[in-house]
Amino acid sequence: MLQSRALVIALILLLSTTLPEVQSKSIFEKDRRELLAIPEAIASYFYEAVNKVSPKVSQFLLDTVQSPTVTAARQRFAKEATKVSIMFEQLIEKIKNLWYTRVLGY
Repeated sequence: MLQSRALVIALILLLSTTLPEVQSKSIFEKDRRELLAIPEAIASYFYEAVNKVSPKVSQFLLDTVQSPTVTAARQRFAKEATKVSIMFEQLIEKIKNLWYTRVLGY
């Protein structure tokens, strides 16, 4: 009986050192810039795919994307996405605070 408890404790200690949670990154801890890079990456892949098929169409897409109207829309989207991301981070902090104070009683 004592040997099995010692074996269980040793196994728990072994697993806790081999599976660190320090390196894992929560979805709530991601950087805002990572979220804004996703649409840019999608557009880049789309442009590359179209460029392989038809360089004329890809040049038209490039000219369209660089137009002042589209540039202004992209800047507006980035600005609003940053605001929403900040508000989301504040909401997560409030939920964490509520969890620690009300539920766990810290």
